[in-house]
Amino acid sequence: MKSIYDLTLPKLEEYFNQIGEKKFKATQVFEWLYKKRIKSFEDMANVKKDTIAKLQSDFNMNTIELVTKRSGDDVEKFLFRLSDCEMIEAVLMKHDYGMSLCVSTQVGCNMGCSFCESGRRKRIRNLETHEMVLQVLKIEAELNLRISHVVLMGIGEPFDNYDNVMAFISILNEGKGIDLGARHITVSTCGIVPKIREFMKDGKQVNLAISLHASNDKLRSELMMINKAYPLQELIEVLKEYIKVTNRRVTFEYILLDQVNDQEEHALELAKLLKGMNAYVNLIPYNETSHIKYKKSSKNQIMRFYDILKKNRINVTIRREFGSEVEAACGQLRSKYEEGI
Repeated sequence: MKSIYDLTLPKLEEYFNQIGEKKFKATQVFEWLYKKRIKSFEDMANVKKDTIAKLQSDFNMNTIELVTKRSGDDVEKFLFRLSDCEMIEAVLMKHDYGMSLCVSTQVGCNMGCSFCESGRRKRIRNLETHEMVLQVLKIEAELNLRISHVVLMGIGEPFDNYDNVMAFISILNEGKGIDLGARHITVSTCGIVPKIREFMKDGKQVNLAISLHASNDKLRSELMMINKAYPLQELIEVLKEYIKVTNRRVTFEYILLDQVNDQEEHALELAKLLKGMNAYVNLIPYNETSHIKYKKSSKNQIMRFYDILKKNRINVTIRREFGSEVEAACGQLRSKYEEGI
């Protein structure tokens, strides 16, 4: 049986039309789900009993189980068990601009980035839309707060689960739903070029972030298998097209790995690669994990890299370090739990 949380508002309107009900019923149900956060169909006071019975026969309101939670300075990490007993993570980070939730989009990941804990354990399946929606609803209920930003940067490659991710974004952004502004939603991809092109045509006004992590093809192919399919030049070209068509800025995520991609030559190459683009670079200190060889760059090296980009007129920030004490590396808490470490 399908989850009611899988349906966007247009899909719910389509459903009511098919069963001979008025379109406005979809809005009523959506508001009960996302404004009043009901736990049962019977709680919808202004919906007829026969309509409720029909909804109960066609949909479920099953949730996901919170297994454990870890707390650190301005960060909380949540481990959830899904209905098939697979596990995923979500991370809530407190910023000066609000509460930002990083959600997972797959169980595992097939992109195989060499520095990533999620990629070490291959993709088992895509998340359904409701499994992404419920990460938001469960955490807001657990902490009794309003999430102000959502980033799709948890376990998985969002564009490898494109249709379900786009439905999730629609529910997040829907004014009668979760009602999160498009500019407060960021989807991150390692660089699946055809999906970037499709995303550009879909016209969603959410933010696009690119996991870059290297300044030349040789190094990027060593770190990220996706670069062998879509090398840097092809990726940069489609992003220039994206910027031109959407008039939106692109964020480049760059994890700094000690003695790997953090040298002066890499900073200069990166500045040359991004010159003239409406973009900015987010430098990310690496969260080390016991399974992977890479180490975090020193603070001095991070600042040197930052200064070189600044001098070359690249917009750049350094992301705050969040919660190494709560296994903040993507997929790390899931691995520790399942492997009994």
